[in-house]
Amino acid sequence: MPKFTLLVYQSRIGGHVKKVFLSLFLLFLLLVTPVNTLAVTYYFSLDSMDVHVFINENGTYSIDYLFFFSNDPSASPIDFVDVGLPNSNFDVNKISAEVNGKSITDISKSDYQGSGVGVALALRGDAIQPGETGQVHVFIDGVDRVVHPDSQDDNYASAVFGTTFFGSQFVTGTTDISVTFHLPPGVQPEEPRWHSAPDGFPVEPETGIDEQGRVTYTWRNPQALGYKQYEFGASFPGQYIPAESVVRTSIWGFLGTFTEALCPNVICCGGIAFALLGIFTAYRSTQKRKLHYLPPKIAIEGHGIKRGLTAVEAAILLEQPMDKIMTMILFSTIKKGAATVIEREPLEIDVTDPLPEGLHAYETKFLNAMQEKRSAARRKDLQEAMIDLINSVSKKMKGFSRPETVDYYRDITKRAWAQVEAAETPEVKSEKFDENMDWTMLDEDYEDRTRDVFRTGPVFVPMWWPRYDPNYRGSVTSASPKPVSTTSHLPTGTGMSLPQLPGSAFAASVVTGVQNFSSDVIGNVTNFTNGVTQKTNPVPVSKSGRGGGSSGGGCACACACAGCACACAGGGR
Repeated sequence: MPKFTLLVYQSRIGGHVKKVFLSLFLLFLLLVTPVNTLAVTYYFSLDSMDVHVFINENGTYSIDYLFFFSNDPSASPIDFVDVGLPNSNFDVNKISAEVNGKSITDISKSDYQGSGVGVALALRGDAIQPGETGQVHVFIDGVDRVVHPDSQDDNYASAVFGTTFFGSQFVTGTTDISVTFHLPPGVQPEEPRWHSAPDGFPVEPETGIDEQGRVTYTWRNPQALGYKQYEFGASFPGQYIPAESVVRTSIWGFLGTFTEALCPNVICCGGIAFALLGIFTAYRSTQKRKLHYLPPKIAIEGHGIKRGLTAVEAAILLEQPMDKIMTMILFSTIKKGAATVIEREPLEIDVTDPLPEGLHAYETKFLNAMQEKRSAARRKDLQEAMIDLINSVSKKMKGFSRPETVDYYRDITKRAWAQVEAAETPEVKSEKFDENMDWTMLDEDYEDRTRDVFRTGPVFVPMWWPRYDPNYRGSVTSASPKPVSTTSHLPTGTGMSLPQLPGSAFAASVVTGVQNFSSDVIGNVTNFTNGVTQKTNPVPVSKSGRGGGSSGGGCACACACAGCACACAGGGR
């Protein structure tokens, strides 16, 4: 055999020997290496997740999570637990955690691998080993900027919370999930309201009182999914938390944040900006609709003028501001001897018992509502009275033309002011104003016009005035033995010495009546009105389904929306 042939043959034999030796060595490593070091993935069941959300008196959240894990025998140790949080407005130093009763000291934002914002809990030497179970408890104190205005009533604040969740590729089986809201201290059981619950959870939560005396709402679903986020919400009167803690995002701020987050390029921004312009237009339209009491169909029904409406009913038809309408009703009940103002600021009235005859239904309901001492309950009763009044006007307008009727009552208002302004003496001017006061209030410039008419000269006050102005009543009682006229209007040309006020003081007292009603009784006029128009002129409900969403451990929560404070959570471990 040639020498070179032998060398090649030996080389091939050596190569085969090396391959066989390498294979045997790798097989040896497989046999001697523990199985658990070869596991390269997390796989566990989340047996239960108990969540308590405390809405604190300063408007922050304190969140308490209790997880029970069962680690799969073939999986890697659970050495990290990612917990998603509502936003980044929290302090890691105010977070405490335990695993099986042992303190977790390594808590960080930087190691968090979930979607959105959150923290990673490093279990270190206390990791939950394959085939074992473990309990992880974490308490997050003071998450800020989580409460928003309620979208239905701005006198209320809204808290919406979404649970943390884990990647679907890591979780097996179902999870017993329980979520409990602890409402701010001081909230009364009849004041708050819960939001609709996710599928699988009870429509109405279990209500209760916790050890601190807080109202609680609890939702539970033993067959929930640990890889799914569930949102829960509750609304409560905003008076129980500081006004500055309620996050009020302007529409422009929302657009800026939204486009910055979703638009990586100019083309995308242009398309989304166009779509959001439509949203903004719809938003403005909805805001305007909130101030319209009557449904649009009233504007196109029938022909002819509906005569015989009272000034208050005409005010509903003309959609005058609610605080002005309330003041008109107050004046009408005082003039009829059914009520007396005890205090002007805050407004408090004494209702005559028994009530005099001849009151309209809306006057009686108004007086009943005003006897309620609790402000929230009083506002609700007043809204119900306004809803009944609006529905009554709607029925009366059936078959008549709204445009023609509106013009008719505007003309009455115009003629009422003409009579007052044409009066040549203070006595006649005062008499005409008393006679036409209800109708003059329908003028959009009522306040300025009242000040102008009574800028100079004295005003001879009507006989019912002492029941409206407690200050004047006190001064007459203590300083003047002269009787107050008891006629239905001021007599003229009799030479009587009638009670009088400087014109400017009289005008200021009348005008501030409306302002007192707004600030002391119904609060924000737009919010109060919205609570009424939701019943009398509701926005049409869209019947189309909601699209979109996210997959995996992503966040499906648009945290710029009103009332949104959901936890954009997830992760893979």
